[in-house]
Amino acid sequence: MRADLEIIQEWIPAGSRVLDLGCGDGELLTWLRDNKNVTGYGLENDADNIAECVAKGVNVIEQDLDKGLGNFASNSFDIVVMTQALQAVHYPDKILDEMLRVGRQCIITFPNFGHWRCRWYLASKGRMPVSEFLPYTWYNTPNIHFCTFEDFEELCRERDAKVIDRLAVDQQHRHGWASKLWPNLLGEIGIYRVSSPQLADHKVAV
Repeated sequence: MRADLEIIQEWIPAGSRVLDLGCGDGELLTWLRDNKNVTGYGLENDADNIAECVAKGVNVIEQDLDKGLGNFASNSFDIVVMTQALQAVHYPDKILDEMLRVGRQCIITFPNFGHWRCRWYLASKGRMPVSEFLPYTWYNTPNIHFCTFEDFEELCRERDAKVIDRLAVDQQHRHGWASKLWPNLLGEIGIYRVSSPQLADHKVAV
């Protein structure tokens, strides 16, 4: 299983009902079903990924995240997951609202544009960063709303969302003392677990 999904699964209790937004080929939901007795749905709009989900027996719905989650009732899932898609939707604030509405907790991952390499690239070259981690140029990137950890946490405060857990990791999803001290500078990817304040649980150690 992908390294980020391995981290995420530790935050999902056995027997949970999970909604995975942009679920890809269904890898996370398949593993959770087989190892933690988790049930739920994946949302995906890529035909090949949908076919992979169906082949694995994953409940998948073809759906554009930018159209919201109006087909799901409030508090209908224990966990809503969205990995590496927040920066690619047109209205990240609205999708966060919807995730908090339909799920008791949300797990969200995204690239951190405040990482020191991005800052150095902009400062030294005066151009949008292009790297192995961010391989697209400004005119063909699917990422349309880059943010930093500080930006995301400010959005959570505006939504009265409680940050329960946060990991700042590198491209290999490793984390250490330095990224804990300076997450917005040294973290390349953010892995967050958030909820409304009244629904926040105790932290789950990673």
